[in-house]
Amino acid sequence: MDENKNIKRKFFSYFAVALVASLIGGIISPVVSNHIYGKGSSQVSQNRQEVYDTQKVSSISNDNPSIVSEAAKSAMNSVVGITTVEVQNYGFMEQEVDGVGSGIIVDSNGYILTNSHVIGDGNAKKITVLFENGDKKSAKVLWYDSVLDLAMIKVEANNLPVAKLGDSDKLEVGEIAIAIGNPLGLEFQRTVTSGIISGLHRSISVDQNNTIEDLIQTDASINPGNSGGPLLNSKGEVIGINTAKIKSAEGLGFSIPVNTAKPIIEEVIKKGTYETVYIGIKGIDVETYERQLGVDLKADKGVIVIEVVPNSPASKANLRSGDVITKIDNQNIENMNQLKKTLYNYKKGDKAKLSIIRNGENKQIQIQFVMQ
Repeated sequence: MDENKNIKRKFFSYFAVALVASLIGGIISPVVSNHIYGKGSSQVSQNRQEVYDTQKVSSISNDNPSIVSEAAKSAMNSVVGITTVEVQNYGFMEQEVDGVGSGIIVDSNGYILTNSHVIGDGNAKKITVLFENGDKKSAKVLWYDSVLDLAMIKVEANNLPVAKLGDSDKLEVGEIAIAIGNPLGLEFQRTVTSGIISGLHRSISVDQNNTIEDLIQTDASINPGNSGGPLLNSKGEVIGINTAKIKSAEGLGFSIPVNTAKPIIEEVIKKGTYETVYIGIKGIDVETYERQLGVDLKADKGVIVIEVVPNSPASKANLRSGDVITKIDNQNIENMNQLKKTLYNYKKGDKAKLSIIRNGENKQIQIQFVMQ
């Protein structure tokens, strides 16, 4: 009996010790935990919430359309397909040749910007514009320039969706670039390709007589049929007009900066055409002149004046036959095409400083431009 009482006393003693230890541990444990880890369980809860929030943000981000998709979607209805019929002469024979390209609606009343070569440099017999909704309309040529490879055409329509024009002067290498067009024909119309701006201010020789300058280089795929379509930035704004006239290497595409086209678009819409200022000379590239005549003009690049038109701005500025034009203001002039392109920067009444070489000496003269 006494033995049983002893066992019971020991049991209650152990139980009491265990109970006290448990109570002390329960009080001390949060204190120690807070001292070591800060707010303890509340921090764990916060961490769990952060993980949840991250997963939530990630999920939301993954559900959003991509930048490329959004930009392309915003511009898609302002991109048109262009088909042409051009008569080409083959000796004594004539043949109708079909062509296809792209264009950009730049005014709701039917004004469309494209490449000059898309409309056969003005020689297309028939031009048809295909809109996103499936409508087709005949178009007429208002203006084109094969040197710039730009053209403006018009259809009879109203309330058309208009492309947003960006600022190509603010482009930086590495920015997103998105091309829309009809590569290889209308079978693949409104194809979207994307890449980056690979380079700026590129000059590419198209043929022996023409160099297209100040181009945007991109690795977004540009193929025949893409010509005349837009190059977009991440906002869906047009920053360039794609041209596949240039035979480039794989992975290289080129676009004409949209800022080159802006004054042309504005004037064609306002006046129905675009006229450049007039200088009043007949000239030839220095390199061609030296090669053909076997002479040395003491000038590496430039345009040699062959003839000065009477009563022209050149005549009034005392420009003479044999002068070599090397600059107009701060723009270097290497050939006749570059001289023509430079004149697009001037309006009637504007003055410019011509840098010339006359009899081996550098001179500067002032010229005032007029319309032809």
